[in-house]
Amino acid sequence: MAVQTLAAAIGTGLRRALQDDPRVVLLGEDIGRLGGVFRVTDGLQRDFGADRVMDTPLAEAGIMGTAVGLAYRGYRPVVEIQFDGFIYPAFDQIVAQVAKLHYRTGGAVRMPITVRVPYGGGIGAVEHHSESPEAYFTHTAGLRVVTCSSPQDAHTMIRQAVACDDPVLFFEPKRRYWVKGDVDEVIDETTMAMDRARVVVEGDDVTVVTYGPLVATARDAALAASDDGISLEVIDLRSLAPVDYETVEASVRRTGRLVVTHEAQQHGGVGAEVAASITERCFHHLEAAPARVTGFDVPYPPAALEDHFLPDLDRLLDAVDRVMGRQNSLSGWRG
Repeated sequence: MAVQTLAAAIGTGLRRALQDDPRVVLLGEDIGRLGGVFRVTDGLQRDFGADRVMDTPLAEAGIMGTAVGLAYRGYRPVVEIQFDGFIYPAFDQIVAQVAKLHYRTGGAVRMPITVRVPYGGGIGAVEHHSESPEAYFTHTAGLRVVTCSSPQDAHTMIRQAVACDDPVLFFEPKRRYWVKGDVDEVIDETTMAMDRARVVVEGDDVTVVTYGPLVATARDAALAASDDGISLEVIDLRSLAPVDYETVEASVRRTGRLVVTHEAQQHGGVGAEVAASITERCFHHLEAAPARVTGFDVPYPPAALEDHFLPDLDRLLDAVDRVMGRQNSLSGWRG
């Protein structure tokens, strides 16, 4: 076991995948000689060669098309999309080809493609480098969509994604790349599957469901709320498609209250689907309407304003007050 940053943990996970299976190949812009803009793939081309860690042209549609061809030939391609907002040129390939070829061929063709997507804000970048496009892909049948929040999950889940026979969108919370933690490289039958949610803080009063970059914020909220005598249960979804509703449902049936938070805009987001599904499953257990704490329904703002856009501790605690029936920003001040 070693202490690694989240970015380094993904890198060591990719290294193990390359070592364990000669069919694994990496493709992306500047991932080879440079080691990626976040240095996640640093040293991999040197150690495995340019035929397995390939620098590509700046053409996401072409990168994805190449990955489809490689998958047809029995390889397990891992594609890096350099920044979240660069994924849109590859959108047609992902939703019209990658997600559907297994079904289109009656199960004869698998698409074991992993698409790595650094996503989210908080690094002082412009909009095409700070977006959260995960909901586009959770709406696409045939894709698995996962995201990590800790170095351990980053390492384990990237290896699980590469080994999966289904196409996987692997969203990496870029503002958490430098978070450090212990990483155990052993994967065995006791390792949590990548499609299961994790209870990261146990509690009794409110269930807070989140993923990726906001897991740390939710942990902070649980600590702050405890000073007020409120016990938050924090659940890291980890998998956005499919969603482990059983874990969320079991929690909400106990707490009777739900808050969902993510960086992406609210309308049509993952939080809307979670809130609707849990309302259907737990309607008679709910003590209050579920609350969502999200980015605003505007394009991602300039870097100087991103702190106003991103959900923070105060907004999350305000939503907790809302579902607890306490004084909050919507109820106004009462004398």
